[in-house]
Amino acid sequence: MPRLSEVIAALDTLWPPEKAEGWDAVGTVCGDPDQEVSRVLFAVDPVQDIVDEAVKLDADLLVTHHPLYLRGTTTVAASTFKGRVVHTLIKHDIALHVAHTNADTADPGVSDALAGALDLRVVRPLVPDPSDPDGRRGLGRVCELDHPLTVREFAARAAERLPATAQGIRVAGDPEALVRTVAVSGGSGDSLFDDVRAAGVDAFLTADLRHHPASEFMADRAHSAHTAHSADGAPTPLALLDAAHWATEWPWCELAAAQLDEISDRKGWGLRVHVSKTVTDPWTAHAASGHPSPSSDPLGAPN
Repeated sequence: MPRLSEVIAALDTLWPPEKAEGWDAVGTVCGDPDQEVSRVLFAVDPVQDIVDEAVKLDADLLVTHHPLYLRGTTTVAASTFKGRVVHTLIKHDIALHVAHTNADTADPGVSDALAGALDLRVVRPLVPDPSDPDGRRGLGRVCELDHPLTVREFAARAAERLPATAQGIRVAGDPEALVRTVAVSGGSGDSLFDDVRAAGVDAFLTADLRHHPASEFMADRAHSAHTAHSADGAPTPLALLDAAHWATEWPWCELAAAQLDEISDRKGWGLRVHVSKTVTDPWTAHAASGHPSPSSDPLGAPN
């Protein structure tokens, strides 16, 4: 069996920590570098339910996308929920390793996994990493569909392919507009609106879209559609599809697990690699409005 330090070194080749944003907190949170690792669990969030799952699984290493302590702390007392996570991990000899923005921009990374879940062909990064001479790393992905779909149909595909959450898929834009090209970004994506405009895509699927940025973006696109046209002369409005944050990043867990499986097989480690299917999206229910506005155009029931 490999030691934790060997497994972490392999993970760092997949998601180099130096590629993380300066504000991020990636890397190993707890764990003895000399401990042996035989079973690994991947998950999005380092919350107590996931840690308890790792304990039941008898895992030696938990790899999560989100950091446990992003802004630092002065205590790991078990009276706090994050402190309890740390105590549980250490008590059961489970290491915790985080790959966050370094996994977002990796090749392949979080948005590649999201595109794969939606059966999209990746064309290029939405925001390329200027240090990558091959032009494959970067934030988000610009993708193509195998055949055009309406916004309504593409939203239905996303609702079907992504893990079910209370939110489902929210849509802004004409449900009958055709979608041929899509920008995707796992996690919060409304900071990328300028890049999405520049990409010239038909739709943008991401998560955590806020009211004012989304409203202003759609108003700007409606104004631009009066002068912007596609090759066939049709206006080029752009639709927004807002999924749950957790749902857009969970496909990465399957991709990451497959990557570690391949490394384990190549090195003869014999690791047992698992992906948590526990839903850690914080929203647990969705109450549809009983009094829709006259102009509403429901796309169907949420997930």
